[in-house]
Amino acid sequence: MSDYDYDLFVIGGGSGGVRAARVAAGEYGARVGLAEEDRYGGTCVIRGCVPKKLMVFASSYRDSFQDARDYGWDVNDGPFNWHSFSEKMRGELDRLEGIYRNLLDGSGVDKFDARARVKDAHTVSLSTGEEKTAKTILIATGGRPVRPQNLETAHLGIVSDDIFHLDTLPRSMLIVGGGYIACEFACILHGLGVDVSMYYRGGQILNGFDDEARGLVAEQMRARGIDMHSGASVLEMEERDGGIWTKSTFGQERIYDKVFFATGRRPNTDDMGLEEVGVKLARNGAVEVDEFSQTAVPSIYAIGDATDRLNLTPVAIREGMAFVKTVFGDEKTPVDHDLVASAVFTQPEMGTVGMTEEEAEAQEPIEVYATSFKPMQTAFAGRDDRVMMKLIVSVETRRVLGCHIVAPQAGEMIQLAGIAVKMGATKEQFDATCAVHPTMSEELVTMRTPVRTS
Repeated sequence: MSDYDYDLFVIGGGSGGVRAARVAAGEYGARVGLAEEDRYGGTCVIRGCVPKKLMVFASSYRDSFQDARDYGWDVNDGPFNWHSFSEKMRGELDRLEGIYRNLLDGSGVDKFDARARVKDAHTVSLSTGEEKTAKTILIATGGRPVRPQNLETAHLGIVSDDIFHLDTLPRSMLIVGGGYIACEFACILHGLGVDVSMYYRGGQILNGFDDEARGLVAEQMRARGIDMHSGASVLEMEERDGGIWTKSTFGQERIYDKVFFATGRRPNTDDMGLEEVGVKLARNGAVEVDEFSQTAVPSIYAIGDATDRLNLTPVAIREGMAFVKTVFGDEKTPVDHDLVASAVFTQPEMGTVGMTEEEAEAQEPIEVYATSFKPMQTAFAGRDDRVMMKLIVSVETRRVLGCHIVAPQAGEMIQLAGIAVKMGATKEQFDATCAVHPTMSEELVTMRTPVRTS
């Protein structure tokens, strides 16, 4: 019998931590404990991907009424009822949290609804006053949104966690930031009828994504009526006349119902005792790990947003699976962060996998295949929406190094294109694939001539 209470103790009940816990217990017979101080499901289920996607769906109906009329249906626009929607959304989150709890129970994992700190290499202290020992400890505490540190009144603004708990939908909102969270919520809230403005410090939104793709997203967001300001930030803000008065770096003064900061996230590693026991943290608080998610303390591992490697829910789950195979399956499994497809749920969506054009051309000679056009469905309805399909191809190997899609349902399309790119498909293999007509995605296999080489 082991000298420890558990073979594994997981700190954090999000997607990565829950997957690691239940697989270690259910498939490998490990004795597992898990502590979660808030709600099970973590960022994705409770305050991120899932409720955000439900809001994306809700906001997308705004254009449907006019589209339906253009297609011959006799329908009238109706008002959006935030209370009705948000109540149903919260009920869905409660249901999903229950599923996470049941999965742990079904695998025989002991749950502790408490905050946990690391006392030493094999001991965790719970806020209930209990201490539990484990042969291995897994940190899966995720991350949280942060407000600007250089703005004294930043506490007056909300962050992404707060969006899902609004009692009423504001009439106007300023979103500060230009990353994917800022852009997604700008589109969502605009679609729900909110007057949305955006300030972002860079020259363009979605830094790090393909320049051509993010340029089209920005163009379409402006065309929809989102008031976007590059090279801008908030200098001052205060409560005034029932709202939030702001003064910008370019001199604009305005009162908004709400100010929303989407200015970054930070790993949840504060006050956990990690550095005291020898775990190394980066400047932003991220747990430093090796390719097997192991920290400087051999018995302590970390996965997910707490490590700030690739902050995506499916990645955290795969990191958890690799950890379990390594520690309990005697199968040293490094984490694979290469060629991970992702989507930005703006309107239109952007899907991406592999290198951007800028990354690829800095590495080797490439060919760029790209096309932009009005899709059939919205063109018939008289809308000016445009979509884009783009492939980055190595001149030497002919492999498709990157694929970028800006279009409705781009997330669905990039998942499938990601399989081919991950397999190392060549441009000629894309060309040899028969098109499905008429679809937007058929352009991925019908582009024959590069638009440029570099």
